Amino acid sequence: MSKKIEGLTEEIAQPIVDELNLELVDVEFVKEGKNNFLRVYIDKAGGVDLEDCEQVSEKLSERLDEDDPIEPAYFLEVSSPGAERKLKTKEAIREHIGSHVYIKTYEPFAGNKEFYGDLINFENDFVHIRYREKTREKEIEIPYEKIALARLAVSFN
Repeated sequence: MSKKIEGLTEEIAQPIVDELNLELVDVEFVKEGKNNFLRVYIDKAGGVDLEDCEQVSEKLSERLDEDDPIEPAYFLEVSSPGAERKLKTKEAIREHIGSHVYIKTYEPFAGNKEFYGDLINFENDFVHIRYREKTREKEIEIPYEKIALARLAVSFN
């Protein structure tokens, strides 16, 4: 059910964020305790501010109230994706070549399912990462379809 709600929300939100020259980064519909939350993450070059979030929230809330596509009660939250934003699409991965990332895979590669490292390339549906294992620097190619989660990671180097 949450994937359907997220998809419907993306369809409604995309023209709104496009009109405001923003990027729709992600949509989540999650249950926390007794409450449902519809979270919409937006961004732009230089980052979003409170006014950007308010504009999207107001316009999106109006459209969701008009169309009423979501049956359970929920709280709408519009915010920045934060420093460790998810990289949900191939385009998002390409845009962040050179960035420090966290990759979690469905199955082990080189004995690991989790990698923190630098995204050095993305071609032929393979993500290329340079990472450290103990004192050694290594590189790995991971097939895109084997990635369970990709996100930016904060580096303290």
